[in-house]
Amino acid sequence: MPEAIRDRAWIAARIPHQGSMCLLDGVVAWDAAAVRCTASSHTHADNPLRAQSRLAAVCGIEYAAQAMAVHGALLAEAAQAGGAPRRPRTGYLASVRKLVLQVERLDDIAAPLEITAERISGEGATVLYAFAVSAAGRTLLSGRAAVILDAAALGADAG
Repeated sequence: MPEAIRDRAWIAARIPHQGSMCLLDGVVAWDAAAVRCTASSHTHADNPLRAQSRLAAVCGIEYAAQAMAVHGALLAEAAQAGGAPRRPRTGYLASVRKLVLQVERLDDIAAPLEITAERISGEGATVLYAFAVSAAGRTLLSGRAAVILDAAALGADAG
């Protein structure tokens, strides 16, 4: 597994998910367009997304959503260039499309997960990502996700 350039503690300090709900172990590569993260939490018995001792492949969407949040944090940090770290804009997963599940479960995958999220477009308060979750070179699931940024502020503007 490649060495992380940002570790789990860095991730947990910048996304809203804490404790065992922070699913990612680290960031291994990123640029303005994409991020690649790793995770081993899919094998943990205390994974909060497990149901009936299983982790369904569809839970990979949450891994991808956290990678998208991490990408936003990396972009925000880069934009500050030397300023104090701050949380990125709050984002909410609005839709998932073109979801392809290649497996039924993630918990029976022994290899670490590699999660990639590529920013396809983004204007104002909406960002579109393509994502994939793979292990040992095999794609487990993939799709596209729309993220709405600062949704609470949008609601306030409408009122």
